[in-house]
Amino acid sequence: MLTVHRRVFLQGAAAAAVSAMAQPTRPAWAAETEKGPFKLPPLPYGLDALEPSIDAKTMEFHHDKHHAAYVKKLNEAVKDHSQVAAMSLEEILVKLNELPENIRTTVRNNGGGHANHSMYWQIMGKDVSAPKGELKAAIDSDLGGLDKLKEDFNGKGEKVFGSGWVFVTVSPDGKLSLTSKPNQDTPLMDGGRVLFGNDVWEHAYYLKYQNRRPEYLKAWWDVLNWNAVGERYAAAKAGKLAI
Repeated sequence: MLTVHRRVFLQGAAAAAVSAMAQPTRPAWAAETEKGPFKLPPLPYGLDALEPSIDAKTMEFHHDKHHAAYVKKLNEAVKDHSQVAAMSLEEILVKLNELPENIRTTVRNNGGGHANHSMYWQIMGKDVSAPKGELKAAIDSDLGGLDKLKEDFNGKGEKVFGSGWVFVTVSPDGKLSLTSKPNQDTPLMDGGRVLFGNDVWEHAYYLKYQNRRPEYLKAWWDVLNWNAVGERYAAAKAGKLAI
């Protein structure tokens, strides 16, 4: 009888182990970012997909720690403000000055961080291609061509004092321009729309590049996904581009 019981126990344990292995591994960041209306989007590629321009360890810390923290703090800020919690992230940032004063700064910092990083993951990848069609025409006419865009964009990125972002913005009629913002501010706060942007906070590059921000800015173009940027450009002209 003991042998039978032991056999049944071992069979049950084996089945449980197989079942556990069949379950997808839940990311460590998931539990911390599921307690509110705003969610951390998973990366659309593996942590090492942007090597060597951006290393896997930087991607892990940047997404799983830094971006997750922005989402967590944003959810905490709006949890007692049901009207704000019901708004889209885009609407919150556009109407930032209308928010309750006691949460405005927290929402500015963390809502901006959430929006900026959600955009950032979307516009990178290994399918870099090249700008084409209407997007290429706009880059040529508004920004002096791709080489001039890279030079001016990197120059703005180098000049950001401390932490911030450099952006290409797009108007409803498709006109492009360059701007930079401090901290986690976004052109959305001024009623603008972001075509794409690069993060020049040290957490975005320091593990690999240390204080060599210009080197990071130059390498970053090798992982800018022009197909994704083209889709954002078309969405902007159609009035459908959010963050």
